Amino acid sequence: MSETIEDKIRNYRTAPFDARFPNTNQTRNCFQNYLDFHRCNKALSAKGQDVAPCDWYHRVYKTLCPMSWVGKWDEQIESGSFPGKI
Repeated sequence: MSETIEDKIRNYRTAPFDARFPNTNQTRNCFQNYLDFHRCNKALSAKGQDVAPCDWYHRVYKTLCPMSWVGKWDEQIESGSFPGKI
């Protein structure tokens, strides 16, 4: 019954249902997973830990988000003008 994180990532096919975002419009789900990925990377990197658990968020936002949005957000992070709190 209980799967490890590695098993879940290996068996990943598409973004699972998230009760926080029950509607058809998944824009907020996309943005939240993008933020969660970068927050996870930042937190685990600061502690010197492995960032492999963050791969889950990466796969989910890659599934849900249009690549043009991701590219724009990445550029905004680099330039320091990203609106989200990471």
